Amino acid sequence: MVKPSLGVIFHPQFPPETFVDYARRAEALGFDELWLWEDSFLAGALTSAALALAGTQHLKVGIGIMPVTVRNPLFIAMEITTLARLFPGRFLPGFGHGSAAWMKQIGAYPKSTMKAIEETVIAVRALLQGETVTMPGDQVHLDNVTMHLTPHKVPPLFIGAMREKTLRLAGRVGDGTILTEMSSPAYVRFAREQIAAGMAEGDRTKNHVVVYLHTIIGADGTARQKVRHALAPRFAWGSPLLEPLGIAAEAMKLYQDYGASGAAERIPEEWLDELSISGTPDQAAASFKRLAEAGADSIVLQPLENDPNCLDDCGRYLLPLLK
Repeated sequence: MVKPSLGVIFHPQFPPETFVDYARRAEALGFDELWLWEDSFLAGALTSAALALAGTQHLKVGIGIMPVTVRNPLFIAMEITTLARLFPGRFLPGFGHGSAAWMKQIGAYPKSTMKAIEETVIAVRALLQGETVTMPGDQVHLDNVTMHLTPHKVPPLFIGAMREKTLRLAGRVGDGTILTEMSSPAYVRFAREQIAAGMAEGDRTKNHVVVYLHTIIGADGTARQKVRHALAPRFAWGSPLLEPLGIAAEAMKLYQDYGASGAAERIPEEWLDELSISGTPDQAAASFKRLAEAGADSIVLQPLENDPNCLDDCGRYLLPLLK
């Protein structure tokens, strides 16, 4: 088993003016990667990534994800080219369909989310490789478009995926796949099977699997209680993630019968082991190890929305055990 890369998330809810310091602290603590994403109405991901890259020396910075319908593939390729040339080997761009409600709210919901992702990733990669692209697609419309400036090395293009069809798409056209929070080891194994099937369809040989997981670690016993309240609301939409673990129906019933707060108090301890990296340092390290054994190539610690101190807690309690 190859030791996975260790990443941490800068949550969109954290103040953007703290971002550069957060990135530098993450690098100093020994993290390999820093990930962020674009929640609508908050800070921009590309500008944030540029600041983090400029403010650090070795840290890789990923975006997981950028909604594909809000940017033209040419302009995405231009932004990626700039960051890839300035910070070679350190920028990890990711694509997805974004929140359906937000995309509808801003008039950017596609006819087909699958087509939108597929066409965008194919077009962006071709542009980055210096190809002339004509694509009269469902979502992407390019006519004889060629980049005049391209990266010296094209960075890997990631796709955020959750359900079977999107996981296969990520394997077929992506260089990597981003799995969202509540990705248990059982789900990671399931996802890798779907990704592998897609890779075979697309005759691709590599796919780097990035796994986000809710994280809170401490020595005083309160960490588990906090992560319960982060997980329970996600039972309302997380069935595809929970089915490989065999708890989807039970989790939905907990949510329906007791609401988010009541369900949080009733989550079994063993679910927390599978759905988070939380609790004591030993509990957290054991969860990390199970994810690595399941096939995660990067394990990315996702702080709770109101817990920017998670970074230092992980550095103090978890990283010494992983090293």
